[in-house]
Amino acid sequence: MRRRPGSGRLRLRPGSGRVTRRPGSGRVRRRLLLLVVLVALVGCADLVAGRAVGPLGVGEVLGGGGDSLARHVVLQLRLPRTLVALGAGACLGVAGVVLQAALRNPLAGPEVTGVTPGAVLGAVAATGLGLAGWESPAAVVAAALLGGFTGAGLLWLLTGRERGDPVQMAVHGVLVSAVLSGLTAMVLLVAPGELGSVVQWLVGSTEGRVWDHWSLLWPWAALWLLASWVLAGPLTLLRCGDEQAAAAGLHTGRARSAALVCAVALTAGAVSAVGALGFVGLLVPHLAFALLGADLRAALPGAALLGASVVCGADAVAQWLSRAAADLLEADRLSVPTGAVTAWVGAALLLVVARRSVKDET
Repeated sequence: MRRRPGSGRLRLRPGSGRVTRRPGSGRVRRRLLLLVVLVALVGCADLVAGRAVGPLGVGEVLGGGGDSLARHVVLQLRLPRTLVALGAGACLGVAGVVLQAALRNPLAGPEVTGVTPGAVLGAVAATGLGLAGWESPAAVVAAALLGGFTGAGLLWLLTGRERGDPVQMAVHGVLVSAVLSGLTAMVLLVAPGELGSVVQWLVGSTEGRVWDHWSLLWPWAALWLLASWVLAGPLTLLRCGDEQAAAAGLHTGRARSAALVCAVALTAGAVSAVGALGFVGLLVPHLAFALLGADLRAALPGAALLGASVVCGADAVAQWLSRAAADLLEADRLSVPTGAVTAWVGAALLLVVARRSVKDET
């Protein structure tokens, strides 16, 4: 099976189960390199975006100088916050690509498949019961993972024999997400005193992220990002369609199940670190496929870099907005959450994607 020029530059050898690249891989490598540079730039922007220490002070600290206060702010607060934002963004970006490829649905994402709402419910419930909190990252990770896998398990049970139908999977995913979000609201009603401590889970924030959070996030992220990379070939075949994938010798059921496990694990790990960041896992895959084509061997690392750039860039914008609002309103404690920025930008991009989809259909 050959794809037409411009549709991803893929070539599938019948009976071999292997996907090969057409000429143009050099352009893909250049774009990946540019994304690496972009990640470095937004990381630097996030480091200098805080209020206590300016860009010159950050430069002094990174150069080995600076006073004790500046070193503490930069090395113990801003640096782990930036790394957590990068890691969580990479997880969400790759999770979105995996879900869209496995379900063959461009509107599939962690937010609408029960994974993110389940992880949020787990974190909120554990916090409301006093079992976890921002000061106990390990307990939050465990609670979010349990909730994320519970949400995915409910979706798996509800779909039954319709698991191979992308439309039915999407419909059931929206229903599961709605039910889990309702349960989260019930938890807040039962424990209203915990509203202030769990609102960050509902919106998504990198505020207060420290080295403990990063030390828990990076091994988990590295493990499941590697697992997703191993599945790049099967996922590319699934994206071409079940019939073509089966003709190439792929066991579609097993491949799709493994892919969903990876997506759930990546999403739960990100939510346990930063809460529910809307639209990242839904829209980053569209950018990755547009820039790097349909071959997931390129789209997956591209989505990781794009997701990291989006979340870290949103965190930098949130900090600059917080500084501006604090100066304007004379409120030092005013803080714009990162999730609010991703929601604003994501909503605008979603409208663009939806309009393009309608034009393509007509």
